Amino acid sequence: MTILNVLLVDDEALARSRLRTLLGACTSPGALLGGEAANAAQAMELLQRHAFDVALLDVNMPGTDGLALAQTLRGLPRPPALVFVTAHAEHAVTAFELEAIDYLTKPVRLERLQVALQKVERLVSIHHGVEPDLSKEFLIIQDRGRTERVPLAEVVYLKAELKYVTVRTASRSYIIDDSLSELEERHAPRFLRIHRNALVARHAVRALERHYDPEEGEGWAVRLNGIEELLTVSRRQLPAVRDAIAGARP
Repeated sequence: MTILNVLLVDDEALARSRLRTLLGACTSPGALLGGEAANAAQAMELLQRHAFDVALLDVNMPGTDGLALAQTLRGLPRPPALVFVTAHAEHAVTAFELEAIDYLTKPVRLERLQVALQKVERLVSIHHGVEPDLSKEFLIIQDRGRTERVPLAEVVYLKAELKYVTVRTASRSYIIDDSLSELEERHAPRFLRIHRNALVARHAVRALERHYDPEEGEGWAVRLNGIEELLTVSRRQLPAVRDAIAGARP
């Protein structure tokens, strides 16, 4: 399992304590807290002595703020990946202009932190010339007070419903508070968009069938391995689905 060396920079002790707890719960990749700093000066001192894979940066700090610190870090010979952690969402555009990997708003959820670290892991793998092992990817799901790791290899489809996304495996369904478009971007090699509200696992697509949908009328649907449910294919996505099925045939 990959272990990322993390630098935590936040002037609030309670915020650092919460992130320490969340980092300890992270898996795939795991996270090792290699250093903590309460301000930019302390952070630079640590960075001169140690190499970090990622820096979790607060934005609003006394003296040099997180955005200015990020600008300085870009000039290092081996800069860490940047993930901003702040209560102020209005800085997101500036953060991404500084090539931040992700931008998390407080209070940070474990699932979102895990997603950010997965992005860092992919970046680190590319820099080292190593292809990430997709078989070890998981979705982190909070379910009735429990945290579960659901292997992406077991997911049959992802479907947006209202503010949430249903994660369906052959045995059960889960609900996650996430964006379907973000999930598609992060896991594009695994999933195929068949509708504005649905992604299906490429490996699970069994057949394309004629289908009547009460809302969309006559059309097409995909049949998936492991479940009886048919999922509607939009006219816009139909050519891509046909190509994917044709390409999967031996």
